Amino acid sequence: MLRLFRMLAVALAAQDSPKQLAAGFALGAAAGLVPKTSLLSHLLLVGLAASQANFGAGFVAAALFALVGSLLDPLAHPIGNFLLTREFLKPLWTLLYNLPVVPWTEFNNTVVLGWFVLACAFAWPLYRAMIPAFEKYSEKYGERLRKLKVVQLLLGADVASKLERLR
Repeated sequence: MLRLFRMLAVALAAQDSPKQLAAGFALGAAAGLVPKTSLLSHLLLVGLAASQANFGAGFVAAALFALVGSLLDPLAHPIGNFLLTREFLKPLWTLLYNLPVVPWTEFNNTVVLGWFVLACAFAWPLYRAMIPAFEKYSEKYGERLRKLKVVQLLLGADVASKLERLR
């Protein structure tokens, strides 16, 4: 539980650029929407970790969107069903299914494919929408949050400053 609060503190008090925060939020949202049993969600999280996007914002978004996504699975099912039942796409699905690792992505599940398509469609607009929000937030609240004792404690600044005094 403390680790979750620490990640939230890192995301809120980060000195990353608004674009890095927005990118982390958009990637995390995509990972949160795709069902967790799928390799796709894990690959999105690896992409988040490998990029310069803010990791804390990504994990906060993943947690939020995982809750929303599981409630809205009936929205994703028709999209995945539509794509999987198109006759002209059957050769593509057959080819993908016969590749070594691709079946672990569970792309043949209507909900997984539906959420993946929706996550891809909304990632860019969400990124663009979050940049101004993070710009406004960073100016107003970022510095104040970094000065809070609880945030410094969660970030380890308190422990670091005590160790430095001992030297």
